[in-house]
Amino acid sequence: MSQLKTNFIIAGLLVFFAATLKVITFPLSFNPIIAIAFFSGAVIKDRKFSFAMPLLAMFVSDVMLEVLNIAPGFYGMGQIGNYLSLLLVTVLGFGMQKPSVWNIGFFSVMSSLLFFVLSNTSCFLFDYSGFYGTGIQGWSNCLAAGIPFVRNGIFTDLFFSTVLFGSYHLVSIAKSRKSIAN
Repeated sequence: MSQLKTNFIIAGLLVFFAATLKVITFPLSFNPIIAIAFFSGAVIKDRKFSFAMPLLAMFVSDVMLEVLNIAPGFYGMGQIGNYLSLLLVTVLGFGMQKPSVWNIGFFSVMSSLLFFVLSNTSCFLFDYSGFYGTGIQGWSNCLAAGIPFVRNGIFTDLFFSTVLFGSYHLVSIAKSRKSIAN
């Protein structure tokens, strides 16, 4: 099997796993989608592919939420902010020059915070009901309402970033040992 085909199979499984975990853990949001966006930006050389992975994971999970009638998978304009936030988290991953424990931890937390601020800002901007209020106070209220989610998100993203980068590192070591042995 070619390396490209293997990579697509692994990516497809990872997307399906992320989407399924998001659906299973809804509304707790214990899922690797933000970590996948960060990992994709940091590791995957093909930029189109690095953007596609988290977007596909989010889209598949939204379809599953909708089809299984667990929650609205597609809930309006504010959702576009979530997709754009994933793209920007992927771009943030481009900035990590060398994977190290410190860099992975730092960029993972920054990914969580970036997603939190952008997705909550999107929620506020498209809040046509005025639930949070208006102006800076309304935006502050919207951000404050998301604090419990960002706390959970930071730990979730750190966990899944560790799993993704750790697995990638172990596979890289195994590949280099195999090539040395040959």
